[in-house]
Order: sequence, then C-alpha cells, then structure tokens
Amino acid sequence: MWVFKFQSDNSNTKAKDSLSLNNICSSPFVPVKNNTYNRENKIDMNIIKFVTEFPDELSCKEHFRLLREQQGITCKQCGGTHQYWLKGKYQWQCADCNFRTTIRSGTMMEHSNLPIRKWYLAMAFMSFSKKGISATELQRQLNHKRYEPIWRMMHKIRAAMGQRDSKYQLEGMIEFDEGYFVTEINTKKKKKLKRGRGSQKNEIVSVMAESTPLEDIKTGETSKHVRYFKMKVVNDHSSESINQVVKSSFNEADIVFSDMSTSYVDIADFVEVHVTEKSSKETTSSTLKWVHIAISNAKRTLLGIYHKIKGKYLQLYLDEFCYKLNRRYFGGAIFDRLTIAVANGNWYEKG
Repeated sequence: MWVFKFQSDNSNTKAKDSLSLNNICSSPFVPVKNNTYNRENKIDMNIIKFVTEFPDELSCKEHFRLLREQQGITCKQCGGTHQYWLKGKYQWQCADCNFRTTIRSGTMMEHSNLPIRKWYLAMAFMSFSKKGISATELQRQLNHKRYEPIWRMMHKIRAAMGQRDSKYQLEGMIEFDEGYFVTEINTKKKKKLKRGRGSQKNEIVSVMAESTPLEDIKTGETSKHVRYFKMKVVNDHSSESINQVVKSSFNEADIVFSDMSTSYVDIADFVEVHVTEKSSKETTSSTLKWVHIAISNAKRTLLGIYHKIKGKYLQLYLDEFCYKLNRRYFGGAIFDRLTIAVANGNWYEKG
C-alpha cells in the first residue's frame, strides 16, 4: 500500500464559483459590463438569511440577473456578447443586432412558469436538507396546487447538479466498484422477473471515489482520506460500458483499485496503474472502503426519502446525492454553488 504523508486538509475547492448580491443598478438602459459584483463574498446561507436576503420575487430576479451577467450573456441570434439591460422590460438587448434575451433564457428556468422565488426556495430546501426532500413535501412547503411542476423543477435542479459535477474528473488514487439499486418496474408488462444481478428491478451503478492513504504526522496512524465521488448508471456489465465510464471520469495519470471482475479487464488501457484484488470482506473494508460506504448511504437516502424511483430517473437522484456529498464541507455555501449551476446549465428536457 502506498502511504502519503500530509497534514489533514478539509478544503474542497473544485467548485470555483460563488456569488453575492451587490448594488443593483437603477438605470433603465445599462451596459452589462458595468453591472458586476464581487464573487469572493459568497453567501453562507441558512433559512434565516434566505428570508432576509430574498424576501420577494424582485430580490430573487435581481440576484439571478447579476449572477447571469457575471457569467456572461451571449446573443442567440448573432452570438454577440455586448449586451444592454432594459430595466423596464427585464431583458437584455444585443448591441449588435438588437435581439432581446429574457432573464430565464438559456438556463434551467427556461420554459418554466413557476416564479423565480419558488425556484430559489426549492434550491434552498434541497441545499439545507442533508438527506434530501421529496417533491410531495416541497409542494406542501411551497403551497403549490399542482405536483407536476414541482417534480419537474426538482429534476431540472438535479440535472444542473449532474452537469456541474461532470465538468470534473477524479484524480490520484481511485476506488472503483459497482452497486445495484432497486427501481420501480412497469407492472403493466406481464413479464417474468429475473433474479440476481440481471433482475429488471436492479439498476447497475458504477461508483468511484478519490481515496488516498494518509499518515497522521502526530500519531503515525494511517487512514484513507476521501475527497470526491462519482456515480454513473450503466446499461450492463460489459467492458464496453465500463470503459465509457472510465474514459469520462478518470485521466491517464490515475491509479485505480477494483476487484477482479471481468468487466474491468480494459481499465489498465486508460489509466497509469490498475490494481485488482479478489473480492472479499477484507477488500470491502479496506481497499474499496469508501465506494461501499457511498453505496450504502445512497441506498438509505433514496429508500428513506423517495419511493418507487423509476430507472430512467435514477441518475438524477444519484447526481443530487453526489453533488451534496462532494460539497459536504461547504455548509450553507452550497446554496450559492447551486444557484450558479442552475443559471449556467442547460435543461435536460423542455417543458
């Protein structure tokens, strides 16, 4: 086993995005470049601060506008980046072709009729709840009549979480294994269910964790320090499916630990070193410790909060789980990161 000597460090800095609500420009026709804010003053949010910071729809709109301007507005028609803000219209106008862009255009909020403050409240509830919140409970908290818009909004927020984490690859020493998650099946199709790994009830999930053995300088004790996780739903156990996950999640300098499954035979072609061990109780408790802890925690979370998850939506729930797990040291600042992800992402489906 390789042992690296470092002093403990709980900093997690992959997500390099933060924001703060700054002075709002009152001019009705303002160049966007003069209307920015200091991103270093991030919001360490809690429910009390949220109510104070975002008391109404206008405060949420202004915050979202400043956030979008910080990321940059691109004209859909001509690709121009020189935009002016029309306060009376609540739109940006391109200085080159006069095409107008709405405040929701190009974000997860596009095509949604829900007020922006309800989006912010949803992001707050999803950020503040450690284990998650169901669509039914969020519908009750938001006092919304219909279930479907809330359910759709939550899935779009989860998609934004997944898109944000997909920008990063795991680095260093990585644990790799598979987990099996029970999902809802279509009972209308009267087919005999299989048993075991090939059951229609089980979705196969590749689970990865950055895990480095560290020796405490003071005590001399060695333990595995874990940083970031990824979970990807795969179609089958074939090496081709695993190879796709490896290529999108790792880089060539990584050292990967796994069991001796035949699905992993090609991993060595994509990384620096691939170490395999025969699957056993000792392997589970030491070499692949953190991936199995993550699998266990994810199953408890999904079973405890959500019921009858359909297989086609499982990846979205896993994206939410990993997003919050990877930012477990951020505290209330995770709300800040999530608003950036929603403003910057593309919707996974229209409507």
